[in-house]
Amino acid sequence: MVKKEDLLEFCRNFINNRVSRIQSNITGVQDSLASETKSSAGDKHETGRAMLQLEREKLGAQLLEAEKMQQLLSKVNIAKSTTLVGLGSVVYTEKSNYFIAISAGEFVQNKNKFYCISANTPIGKLLLGKSATDSFVFNGTTIKIIKVL
Repeated sequence: MVKKEDLLEFCRNFINNRVSRIQSNITGVQDSLASETKSSAGDKHETGRAMLQLEREKLGAQLLEAEKMQQLLSKVNIAKSTTLVGLGSVVYTEKSNYFIAISAGEFVQNKNKFYCISANTPIGKLLLGKSATDSFVFNGTTIKIIKVL
């Protein structure tokens, strides 16, 4: 059986790697901006700087979003056991297994597959507040919840 700690650690690694990648890209863009010197190229130079500025803004927005995900993840309490699906719950269904935290993709351990999803995803919204033996309809298919940890 997969432990909540392993799922949480997977999510932490996912978001920490994402933040590091974005920060590295921001540094690269800032270095490029710093190395852009005034030249006689005029418009071509200004266009290059503008594109780098736009890229930096885009990366800044991505970093802000990733930091929000880190904050949300820090609120996940895996020690708390509940019968209702909420943040930090592990949900076993007839079709798939889920860890409600952040959207971090698929976690596989010993042939056990879990989808790390945000509570704001379509399926996350359907699962919230449900308990074992409850059912929900997703993409026209009725799915029964087997267990909530």
